Amino acid sequence: MNLFTPRYWLLWIGIGIFWCISRFPYSWQLAIGRQLGRIGHRLVPRRRHIADVNLKLCFPELDTIQRHRLLRQHFESLGMGLIETFGAWWLSNETLQPLEHIQGYEHLQAALKKGKGVILLGAHFTSLEISNRFLTQRTAIHIIYRTHENPLIEQFMKEKREHYVEKTIPREAIRDMLRSLKHNKTVWFASDQNFGHKNSVFADFFGVPASTNTAVSRLAKISGAAVVPFFMQRLKNNQGYQINLQPALDNFPSGDPQQDAVRINKLIELEVRKVPEQYFWVHRRFKNRPNDEPSVYQ
Repeated sequence: MNLFTPRYWLLWIGIGIFWCISRFPYSWQLAIGRQLGRIGHRLVPRRRHIADVNLKLCFPELDTIQRHRLLRQHFESLGMGLIETFGAWWLSNETLQPLEHIQGYEHLQAALKKGKGVILLGAHFTSLEISNRFLTQRTAIHIIYRTHENPLIEQFMKEKREHYVEKTIPREAIRDMLRSLKHNKTVWFASDQNFGHKNSVFADFFGVPASTNTAVSRLAKISGAAVVPFFMQRLKNNQGYQINLQPALDNFPSGDPQQDAVRINKLIELEVRKVPEQYFWVHRRFKNRPNDEPSVYQ
């Protein structure tokens, strides 16, 4: 497929603009990202509505003014995350190194010594891409991702990610995931998006039943891999990124996928509460409802 036809020219121009921005000082990049987020807040009403519904469900204690303030902060975080993504793809290790603040790396090392691979249990925070980049400076990881419908974006993302991750695996390729774990690799996986009813159970997320994929439990059961939680947050005052690896989950999987899903969602919820504006609220996390209840996004 020719990705240089006129239909892709605007995308290429946009990529060129972001390449230029990635050369700006770090504080400038985040300032530009915040402005992009503010523009997005006004220009994408559908995503704004989805995020607002999610925040209303998950933080019922907030009044309207507080919730809308958090919503604006979230879009600013999304804009910064977009800028960070291109920085993760293009900037050198030496440029990024001063921004890294990592804790708990010894937990990943200990889990790898068992020789059965590690499932790096992640979640969709807006600084996810650049945080993965920091981790790859210490160890090889394989990431699970959802393929993009646009062929240019799909090819571009895959090529750039594979500059720093050892392997990218489409989320449908279960055999590839198991093969990586068999070879004692670290496989990043996040189950905090709505994949529909297939291979999912309903487990509370902020007290709201959410369709939660059980792949982490199934992969851990089949492979014997340890599950190491991996979370991140963007620090204030342009200080960089806090990356936390927690001890491998004990008694996991439990043999009860429902119980495992509840446990995973609770772990993610605790991290989201620390920096709620940095979680990916524009995703329809509660799209599928138990007992075919009406959509919460109507």
